[in-house]
Amino acid sequence: MSDIAIAPQPADAALFRGRTVALMLAIGIAGFVAMLVLGAYAPDLRSGRNGGAHALSNAVTGYAGLVKLAEATGRNPRIIRNVHDFETEDLLVVTPETGATDISQALIQRATRPTLFILPKWRTVPDEDHPGWARYQGLIPLYEPIGVLAPGVRFTMRQYRSGGGVLTSNGIPGRFREPRPIKVITGIDPTNKQQQDRWRNLTPLLTDAKGGIVLARVGEGPLYVLADPDLLNNRGMKDLGQARSALVLLDWMNSTDPDGIAFDVSMNGLGHSRSPLKLLFEPPFLAMTLAIATALLLAGLHAFGRFGPPRARTRAVAFGKSALVDNSALLIRKAGREARLGGRYAAAMRDRAARAFGAPARLRDGELDQYLDSFKGAHRFTDLMQAAQAASDRHSLLDAAQALHDWQKDKSR
Repeated sequence: MSDIAIAPQPADAALFRGRTVALMLAIGIAGFVAMLVLGAYAPDLRSGRNGGAHALSNAVTGYAGLVKLAEATGRNPRIIRNVHDFETEDLLVVTPETGATDISQALIQRATRPTLFILPKWRTVPDEDHPGWARYQGLIPLYEPIGVLAPGVRFTMRQYRSGGGVLTSNGIPGRFREPRPIKVITGIDPTNKQQQDRWRNLTPLLTDAKGGIVLARVGEGPLYVLADPDLLNNRGMKDLGQARSALVLLDWMNSTDPDGIAFDVSMNGLGHSRSPLKLLFEPPFLAMTLAIATALLLAGLHAFGRFGPPRARTRAVAFGKSALVDNSALLIRKAGREARLGGRYAAAMRDRAARAFGAPARLRDGELDQYLDSFKGAHRFTDLMQAAQAASDRHSLLDAAQALHDWQKDKSR
């Protein structure tokens, strides 16, 4: 029995055309690849315009203005999103926004490298009229900036309304004015029992009129702390003189033959960890990824061209006389009896020729053969008939049958 329906649908009645399937596959593959790429690089694509106090923010408390100014003046600023990139000789600017920010990796990896910590100052809310901007509502409590470097370094601090005078410089270039209001460091907390010995020394670099420290070097290494961020943030960059002094200050801190200035945003929630998926799209693994993609593409093209459109399956047992003839011929072929059919084929050709040439009905056997031999031609019918009867294999039988067919065709012209 056959497992195919009696009336199968024609091949052209497919649900989808070949072009439609190819288009669906192309869109699906492109979408899958795009998803992989976006999944690998999504952290790098975040704009950071959330109104925060970091290098990507264009809010009043952000530092995007300083980054753009450094870029415009050829100082090669770059954004750091991974703590593993702290291993650089460039000046690293770190802008933690709360006292709970974990800065341990920066302190460990940057022990002998120039690092500037800018302490937080303002409490802000998003500006509904300008996406990415922020409005400050007031000063944050002092325990937030004090807790940034604690407990290894714990300052005593104060904030007050200043007169906007010029800050006193202790050996550093630039000319800065007192922010309004101002926040300063007044010393090291003597009650902190976890104070690191290497950071007990506090060297004032910028001070206000009352002796409060605005910028200090902590310990003997190149670790700097800016108590008031308004000297370097977007609020401070609106003054041309202040902006020039900010660049000069960064150059002074970055005096170890650097390649640029690094601004960290990983501690502002905009960082990311190393992704194995990202390695697929970066050298040296990018070559392997392209090779695999090319191999898959070639395999798909080969499969499409090799097999072509699908064909409907045929029945195991066909219908009608054709099926009977085909099955009979198959049985005879498998039995190896094709050569014995030569005489019967010759007899069938004789009857067919008699009807075609109008032989008298009274003629039988030998008389009919003599009648057919009377037709002029290169071969006599009886000779061809004897050759078919004498066939001993498939090839000789085929030659004899072809000769009989050609004889009848020649006589029918």
